[in-house]
Amino acid sequence: MRGWGRVRAVLMACALVATTAGCAELTDFVETLPSTTTGGGASAPAGAAPTGDAATALAALPVKGRAPKTGYDRDEFGSRWADIDRNGCDQRNDVLARDMVDETFKEGTHDCVVLTGRLADPYTGTEIAFTRGQDTSDDVQIDHVVALSDAWQKGAQQLDPDTRKSLGNDPLNLMATDGPTNQSKGDGDAATWLPPNRQFRCAYVARQVAVKAKYSLWVTAAERDAIAGVLGTCPGQPLPTDPPPAVTG
Repeated sequence: MRGWGRVRAVLMACALVATTAGCAELTDFVETLPSTTTGGGASAPAGAAPTGDAATALAALPVKGRAPKTGYDRDEFGSRWADIDRNGCDQRNDVLARDMVDETFKEGTHDCVVLTGRLADPYTGTEIAFTRGQDTSDDVQIDHVVALSDAWQKGAQQLDPDTRKSLGNDPLNLMATDGPTNQSKGDGDAATWLPPNRQFRCAYVARQVAVKAKYSLWVTAAERDAIAGVLGTCPGQPLPTDPPPAVTG
């Protein structure tokens, strides 16, 4: 029997005999514990992203405190840019091709490896000329809309490895963006970081809500309030489709 199972067994015994003074306190403690194991624990796979308006979906998200970052590693979300849709092209190049225009591709890669293109960056509202190369590829980066570290601290550590891999490579959670701006975001949530381009903020937080709902992640109270504040400026903001179309600034 696992450790948490032993605790729950003790609680059941307490309920039966009703003689242990500390049973109530122990019950309260157990209720704060995750219902699934961390790391490789079993959990239900992610379903389809919700539809409808973002404010309604936000109201349905659980609100909890941030869990410890203990155990977080990028590799917990599988291979970087895995080809999860099995179209023969990795997710980075798939997203570059989806979000840019006027792309050119490396010969012999079946229009997979993007060499050049133009990005209407949604985070800054500017246009970026992309050229693949050692010193230029990072000009356009692929952002995890819900940062993986943030996801880890808000429920992803309870997901099974395959579901975490899907979260790390899901087109719904990936967006081509200005590299320096993406770096400034780090692992921030909506309470600590929003795109400088105010016109994109409603679509941005709606996408975060869609990802969190799809993968059964929670929000903190501060994060919920920040998202609600943004959505208050755009009543009826719809959730993005899944998979999403290209995003333009």
